[in-house]
Amino acid sequence: MTPAYTPRRPAPASRQSAERVPVLIFDEPSELARQAARQVRTLIEARSAAGDPAVLGLPTGSTPIGVYQELIRMHREEGLDFSNVVTFNIDEYVPMQPDSLQSYHRFMRENFFDHVNIPEGNVHIPRGDLPPEAMEQHAAEYERAIQRAGGLDLLLLGIGRSGHIGFNEPGSTPEDRTRLIVLDEITRKDAASDFFEEKYVPREAITMGVGTILDAREIILMATGEHKAPIVRQAVEEAPNAQVSATYLQMHQNATFYVDRAAASELTREKTPWLVRRVDWDDAAAKRAVIWLSRQTEKAILRLDEGDFHRNHLHDLVHARGGVDELCRMVFEDLRRRVVYTKGLPRKKKVLVFSPHPDDDVISMGGMLHALVQNKNEVTVAYMTNGSVAVFDQDVRRHLRFVDMTSGVMGSDSGAIADKVKGIMADLEAKAPAEVDTAAVQEIKATIRYTEAITALEVMGLGAENARFMDMPFYRTGRVKKDPISEADVEIVLDLFRELEPTHIYVAGDLSDPHGTHRMCYVAIEQALIQYNAEIAPEASGPGAAGETAPRKGDLRPLVWLYRGAWQEWEIDRADVFLPMSRADLDLKIEAIYKHESQKDRALFPGAYDEREFWERARDRNTSTAAELDALGLPECYAVEAFVTVHEMP
Repeated sequence: MTPAYTPRRPAPASRQSAERVPVLIFDEPSELARQAARQVRTLIEARSAAGDPAVLGLPTGSTPIGVYQELIRMHREEGLDFSNVVTFNIDEYVPMQPDSLQSYHRFMRENFFDHVNIPEGNVHIPRGDLPPEAMEQHAAEYERAIQRAGGLDLLLLGIGRSGHIGFNEPGSTPEDRTRLIVLDEITRKDAASDFFEEKYVPREAITMGVGTILDAREIILMATGEHKAPIVRQAVEEAPNAQVSATYLQMHQNATFYVDRAAASELTREKTPWLVRRVDWDDAAAKRAVIWLSRQTEKAILRLDEGDFHRNHLHDLVHARGGVDELCRMVFEDLRRRVVYTKGLPRKKKVLVFSPHPDDDVISMGGMLHALVQNKNEVTVAYMTNGSVAVFDQDVRRHLRFVDMTSGVMGSDSGAIADKVKGIMADLEAKAPAEVDTAAVQEIKATIRYTEAITALEVMGLGAENARFMDMPFYRTGRVKKDPISEADVEIVLDLFRELEPTHIYVAGDLSDPHGTHRMCYVAIEQALIQYNAEIAPEASGPGAAGETAPRKGDLRPLVWLYRGAWQEWEIDRADVFLPMSRADLDLKIEAIYKHESQKDRALFPGAYDEREFWERARDRNTSTAAELDALGLPECYAVEAFVTVHEMP
């Protein structure tokens, strides 16, 4: 087949731009999804007007779901007709039955095909249920089917954290076509949450090759979330190479990266824009540049000199800000004021801490939680989801044996309990790999997480009376894939606001959680907070309220403290509050994390790139933040937690 694209030489990185392929940055994932959906709609309508089919290449995963939802809305509300659409999906696991929970056939039906009017005969998805000897012929036929359809007009892509597009793992080349491929270890670790354990993830998949992908007439690669930022930078700014197959998109004449601002955060133009263009040196940009320069030169901020700025393309910053000494003092004093000890934290206030999972509170802000207790605040910790999917079956068996063996001590009907335990044990034994638990097992797993959370709170000086288990509806699927946030979820949060009337709330602001639960909890809190603020202080909810960090006179809105979790910490230039911790403070925090025994030693979903336990991540993150501040010239301390404070969630 003659390629539908003309290979081009990627543009080299230059002083004007480090990017070698077009990149569009969107403030929110929803904006990205709408724009991608509009591109699809434009193609469908143009092809329909010409009497031709629109041939789409479609991906799976969390990123394209927003696009599919927008296309479904266009179909239902605006009459977008899909009857002239032909689709080819990019890949499928092998072996995989079409109706399995993890099947991409099922994913596409549930998230798209069942909701629009694409003729069934126009849908093509690689099969994962064929015997091994039939896969090569099936792959060749898939290529021929794409050719018979006239080639792909528009191909939507995601990107894996190893840089793969489709399942084109490291080592793939632009000559590769649809084929069976062995999955990389990182890809299998990333998929482990969908299969409940890594050992259940298939070792092979069938995928369009890089060459097949490059034949598409237009390509849109979509990426969202901070966890995708490093690989997006590699794909966009590094030369094409076999280790990151997404870099081959630089060879395409009509490929564009659609990324949200979080996924773009490592791009040179976002992270260090002064290296590629002139910068408007406001206080935030100046602060970021000075901190960066301090790290580059390995000198404390107040020891930087004019030569350091000139040698690192920052001479215009010195000119704009009136000299090196004044600039460095401004940044240093700004950071110093943000170091807040326990006495400077809220005291005798109503504090509400939201914990997406039953361990995020102590992992992410255990030092702050203990300080709030010391300051005699009225603290409530609201655990938003039950965390049941992250509990091993073996933990359920252990607790069931305990219940059975202590039934006599508790004065219970030991025979009835033994029968119940036996039945649940049988259910666990009969469960197929990656199958959803029974309702009883899910409830037991949730209870395990709840009791661990209470024990951890006791380490912090709190108790069961300080815990609220919200069990939000969006999480109750029994699977890692959750339902969308609904009005019921928002109402649960809003009711808690109305009941407790908190003056301070703590929210997980780390949107790199690879399973998406933190992001979804954030959305529910944000929507509830907008309604709550309108109820209690309508005059403060109008234009101009956003971005304020101190309440106006009579302002009743709670102050929001955003913390980050097991995946990363706030950047030094973005944090509003640094809480120093002594070694004893950190030891207490780690003790509380230890109480989450089901997540200890080997967590079910630890993430693909980090083999450390959660307590180790928390320790290393807090001590490294302290070391960073020390290197900048600030007072030395053992560990630090960082927070961003706002009145309206960004």
